[in-house]
Amino acid sequence: MAYETITATIDHGIGRLTLNQPHKLNPLGTNTLQDIIDATTWFNKENVSVVIVSGNGRAFTAGFDLREFTNPDSTGKDGAALGREMAEAVDRMKPVTIASLHGHCIGGGVVLASACDIRIASENTIFSIPEVDLGIPLAWGGIPRLVREIGPAMTKELVMTCRPFDAKEAKSLGFINQVVKDADLESQTMNMAEAIRKRPQTVIETTKNQVRAATDDLASTKNEWVGEMLIAAANKDDAARLVAQNYLNDRRGR
Repeated sequence: MAYETITATIDHGIGRLTLNQPHKLNPLGTNTLQDIIDATTWFNKENVSVVIVSGNGRAFTAGFDLREFTNPDSTGKDGAALGREMAEAVDRMKPVTIASLHGHCIGGGVVLASACDIRIASENTIFSIPEVDLGIPLAWGGIPRLVREIGPAMTKELVMTCRPFDAKEAKSLGFINQVVKDADLESQTMNMAEAIRKRPQTVIETTKNQVRAATDDLASTKNEWVGEMLIAAANKDDAARLVAQNYLNDRRGR
């Protein structure tokens, strides 16, 4: 299938959804969010057992496209609502999803990864959740999904302090299933995908649904409209946009 900001392919029952704006570190702008939603719909209709979610280039993703947030003509609420819809679409996909992570995985990228069933990271992966530094809440259903994966105390620490954490710590928290050498990320991800693909798919699907049912209360996004409203308010606030612009400029200077 052809998309503007991602690629989506299927080969022998294994799908690939790849963020494909490497020159920008794969930002999650509204076009990308819609592309991901559309791709999940396509995968759900095809004969696919596993979908690998990854990023092309030096990073998995730099997170939500701050250029959209700092644009006074854009509405943060639209991006927040679309981000929530994207995370829900990935979370509810029929195939098993494996996030294959490397480089930077920032903000909304952490939410996208948390919506996947399994996460494998190269040892060079760095995670961070900078939303509080930008004066906005972590939206897209990120808080309940992080609580589901790493518990409330660590969710508070990582979201409130905005401190980066590496793949080793992410695994110790239970967020990552495997940490592998950079050169082995592709092969280890494929090994996991093949191991799942070869199992009876009705049992795999039942298991995924059972786990989802058991954790749905921990990852409920029914109150995410509050975060969307706060982001929309921040988008109209000159000071909040200035903070976001300074953060963006700082990242460009690195």
